[in-house]
Amino acid sequence: MGARVVSVPPERVAAVRGFNRFYTNAIGALREGLLDSPYSLTEARLIFELAQVERMDVVDLRRSLDIDAGYLSRILARFERAGLVTRERSERDARRQVIRLARRGRSAFKMLDSRSAKETGALLGRHDPDEQRRLVDAMRTISGILGDEVALPPATLRAPRSGDYGWVVERHGAIYAAEYGWDETFEGLVARIVADFIDERDASREAAWIADLGGSPAGCVFCVKREAAVAQLRLLLVEPTARGRGIGAALVNECVGFARRAGYERMMLWTNDVLVDARRIYERAGFVLAEEHGHRAFGHDLVSQDWWLTL
Repeated sequence: MGARVVSVPPERVAAVRGFNRFYTNAIGALREGLLDSPYSLTEARLIFELAQVERMDVVDLRRSLDIDAGYLSRILARFERAGLVTRERSERDARRQVIRLARRGRSAFKMLDSRSAKETGALLGRHDPDEQRRLVDAMRTISGILGDEVALPPATLRAPRSGDYGWVVERHGAIYAAEYGWDETFEGLVARIVADFIDERDASREAAWIADLGGSPAGCVFCVKREAAVAQLRLLLVEPTARGRGIGAALVNECVGFARRAGYERMMLWTNDVLVDARRIYERAGFVLAEEHGHRAFGHDLVSQDWWLTL
């Protein structure tokens, strides 16, 4: 089946085209020689791709860059004459060519890589750390929507830092409004939970975690005291762009492990039946649905659920 095609408002088309013009100018992609080098943008990208591996089939190189076969062949011929690459027949299939960077090609890569890192650092360095994180997150979102998801290192779990608590409140409000249509009363509830945690936290029995992905918050969870022997898991959240990486399960497992070490006998959580993905995580962690009932909250008729786990 072909890709799904939907109607696109002209103003969105214009916005994307405008961004493309802005960004290519911002990174200097329109200069005759990229990074003050003798190479065009396409040539520099070819050198970069070849530098990531020992050798590569020409067919695989063309496929990975989605480049015209004739155009690629002409570039590789120029590279070969310049001593940047060497070509040979594949040992597995004599009909295919294998290409690798020569010593001169690897020197060219080091020069391009160093200049690119310096220019990118200078571009980011004009902005404060929060703006840098926002920029990287936005780029990650664009890459995830328009193409394959960007390869990232595994998320790390850490304690919240200044600013993270505000992020927890803001992202809960924004994500639940976008995905479920919940109104601002939900964000108010989250704000009260976070404020109570900050003001009344017993550090030996209560904790919170931020899932950090590439230097930016991607998820969170809180463990709070409900009763002397009962802990409560609260505010589990994973950013939509970070889902499918096991972050939610990792947060729940960390929360449950802390509750056991803190000496609780049981753990409970409160949720609503529309949160299907979260419920699957709870079930895999061993939580059992104990009670549910209908209620009106956050602008909707919902089914409230209490889940329990014996620690």
